[in-house]
Amino acid sequence: MIQAPDLPLWAAILVGLLVLAGAAFTLIGAIGLVRFKTFYERVHPPTIGTTLGTMLIILGSVICYSVLQSRLLLHEVLIALFVTLTTPVSLMLLARAAIYRDRTMGVEGVPPAERGRVKLDATDGSESRTSESA
Repeated sequence: MIQAPDLPLWAAILVGLLVLAGAAFTLIGAIGLVRFKTFYERVHPPTIGTTLGTMLIILGSVICYSVLQSRLLLHEVLIALFVTLTTPVSLMLLARAAIYRDRTMGVEGVPPAERGRVKLDATDGSESRTSESA
């Protein structure tokens, strides 16, 4: 059973715009994934596109079902919470693992280590603290 005819015009337009905007942000993130060359450049667009695109689509869903049920429905908030928490954490873990791997292997073009951070010795994989002052 389709409930779209029961949706008021203002809500249908708003939901449609939110869903289209969310799909557009997700598509832009996917295009960024294909367009950039290195892993470090490729890791950001899909993360931002997925998070923002999902949030807009979920907002459209909340508005649609809240208007249809005549009460506020927040079931989708759990999806938003999980996406918001897991996507950036996954980005950080993947990026740190790639940087660690590339620094230990001595790959050129790796972002430099920050001052005061753990410095890896490429020969034996041991760690040492850097204490350079500015």
